[in-house]
Amino acid sequence: MLHMTATSKLQNIPHVLIYSTTLMGLLLLTACASAPPPNQALQAAEQAIATAEQARVADYASPELSEARDKLAASRAAVQQKNMVLAQRLADESRADAQLASAKAEAAKAKLVNDDMQKSNVTLKQEMQRNTDGQQ
Repeated sequence: MLHMTATSKLQNIPHVLIYSTTLMGLLLLTACASAPPPNQALQAAEQAIATAEQARVADYASPELSEARDKLAASRAAVQQKNMVLAQRLADESRADAQLASAKAEAAKAKLVNDDMQKSNVTLKQEMQRNTDGQQ
C-alpha cells in the first residue's frame, strides 16, 4: 500500500479547505467580472481637466494637462474593453495629472506676481533713495 492513488490523497485534505479555496476562487472571478464602470472617477477627471482648461493651465503646465487628457481617453477605452480596474486607475491618474497641472500653473502665476512685486519694491526703493538724496 505504499502507492497512494489520487482519490486517497484527496481524502487526506480537509473538505473545508477544498470548499473555501473553491469559494475564494469563485468570489475573485465574480468580483473582477462584475466591476461597474468607474463613472465617478471619470467625471472627477473630466471636471479636473475642465477646471484646468478654464484656468488657462496649458500656458504653464501643458505636458501635465496633455497627460491628463491622454489618460482620460485611455480610461474610456478601458471601459469599452470591459477592463474596469484599469479604467478606474487611469481615471484616477488623469484627475491627479490635471490637479498637478493646475497646481503647477498656480505656482507659476504666483511666481510671476512675486517677481513683479520684487521689481516694484526695487523701483520704489530707488525712488525713495533719489528723493532722499535730492532733499540733502
